[in-house]
Amino acid sequence: MARNKVSNIDGGTSINKVDKILQGAMQEFLVHGYAGTSMDKVAAAAGVSKATVYSHFQDKEGLFKALIEQRTRKKFQSVFGKQPLEGEPNIILRQLAMKALAQMSEDEEHRALMRVIIGESGRFPKLAQVCVLYMMKPVFETLSQYLSSHPELNLPDPEATARVFVGTLVHFHITQEVLHGKDILPMTNERLIDCLVDLMLNNS
Repeated sequence: MARNKVSNIDGGTSINKVDKILQGAMQEFLVHGYAGTSMDKVAAAAGVSKATVYSHFQDKEGLFKALIEQRTRKKFQSVFGKQPLEGEPNIILRQLAMKALAQMSEDEEHRALMRVIIGESGRFPKLAQVCVLYMMKPVFETLSQYLSSHPELNLPDPEATARVFVGTLVHFHITQEVLHGKDILPMTNERLIDCLVDLMLNNS
C-alpha cells in the first residue's frame, strides 16, 4: 500500500489544500470510478496543480486510502463518540443503532462511494480491504469490547454478536434505502431496533 503524506503537512494552508484535494478526489471517484480517475482529474477538480497533489499523496492508491480514512474517522466519531462506550446496554445499543441508521440514510454521498468500492472490488481488491480495515474493523472491535465488558448479558461470543448486530443494521439499510425496498418491505427503524436489542438482552 502506498504511503500517503497527510501526516507530514504543516500549516493551515497545506491542510486546506489537502481538504480541497480530498473533496476533488471524492467528486472524481464518484463520477468516474477508481479506474477512470486520474491524478490530473483530481488536481483539476480540486483547483490545484498536479504537483501539489503529488506533494501530499504519493499516488492514487494513497489518495484513496486517505479519503477513506478521513471519512470513516468522522463517521465513527459521530456514532460512537470520542470516549469509550459506557452505560446500560439497553440504552447504549438503542442509541448506537438509531445513530447508525440515521447516518446511513442521510449520507447519499457515502452510499455512492460504497457502490464504487463494491463495484470495483473485483479488479481492485485492495480498495475493498481498505474499506474493511478502516470502516468495519474499528466498529466491530469497539462494539465487541463493549459487549465483553457486560458479562451480565451472558453472550457466548461477543465478537460474533457484534457482527450480528451491525450486520442486521446494514442489511436493513441496504434493503430499505439502497435497493429502494421501503414500499415492498415496510418497517420502521424503531421496530427493527426494538426487536434486535430485545433479542440480545433476552439472552441474559
